[in-house]
Amino acid sequence: MLSDGCSFMKGMLLGGVFCLVLSLLGSFNFSPESSTEDHHHHHVYAPTKDELKHLSDSRVEELKNQVRVYCIIMVQPKTLVYWATVLDTWSKHCDNAVFYTSESSKALEAVDLNEKDDWARLRKALIHAYENAGDLRWFFVAQPTTFAIIENLKYLILAKDPNEPFYLGNAVKSGELEYVEYSSGIVLSYEALKRLMTMFKDESQCPERTHTLWTMGEDKQLALCLKYAGVFAENGEDRHGKGLFNKQNVVSMVKQSMQDNPTDVVEGCCPDMAVTYGEMSPNQMHVMMFGVYRLRPYGHDFHDWITFYPPKDSDND
Repeated sequence: MLSDGCSFMKGMLLGGVFCLVLSLLGSFNFSPESSTEDHHHHHVYAPTKDELKHLSDSRVEELKNQVRVYCIIMVQPKTLVYWATVLDTWSKHCDNAVFYTSESSKALEAVDLNEKDDWARLRKALIHAYENAGDLRWFFVAQPTTFAIIENLKYLILAKDPNEPFYLGNAVKSGELEYVEYSSGIVLSYEALKRLMTMFKDESQCPERTHTLWTMGEDKQLALCLKYAGVFAENGEDRHGKGLFNKQNVVSMVKQSMQDNPTDVVEGCCPDMAVTYGEMSPNQMHVMMFGVYRLRPYGHDFHDWITFYPPKDSDND
């Protein structure tokens, strides 16, 4: 009787394992369509010195003049201190920096979108930027807690064609959706934004407001609309694989590196060509401005080959 019971239990166990294997196999789709749809994530690198050496001085100068950035900075009256800090620091290095707010403020100037919903507000800001960009062909979207080094951004996209659909930043994955994190800044080419304008007209694929039971973040909403337009998230990184768009601030990254890489903190911490740092306090932003623009440190990979100047008549450091 005991033997029969053991045989029964073994049969149940083997049957359960067999069913589990079948269910796992069934969850995979081995069709060619699935494999191409699964991974659109690319890695975007800045040109190397050697690559720049092959370009004539006139070509480098032409590229430098073409790479101009429209900064879309999303603010609210409750973030007034951050808003004022961004206005006084890194935003001066944008070719055009426009602040977009949920409601008007008497203290600082911004485009009043008169919109409380985060996603709807971002949509309105992108539409306004597209319609008012003039000859600017690159767009950078940032929160007021983000610090950006615009010259490093320009160097990253120097040889990229804005008439190609670039959607770039710190690319991450949530389920089947790859998206660029809002907290570390989002870069869009003119073509990507142009396609997005078309998608905004299609309420079935790109609704103005979320119709689900839960609220989806603006960065995921943006990624969904871009995905339907054939534009996919790309990760900006250096040649060593370090991300150039960081959602953490420098202090947090150094502390983390001290724990993870105590024998080589600098190498394990931050990329030389970092474009953004997130979660920055106003004081940290002012310190960063000193380090980046006033201290005049050596070490920029492209410093000997190309120099980006602030916009004409701009009150830059």
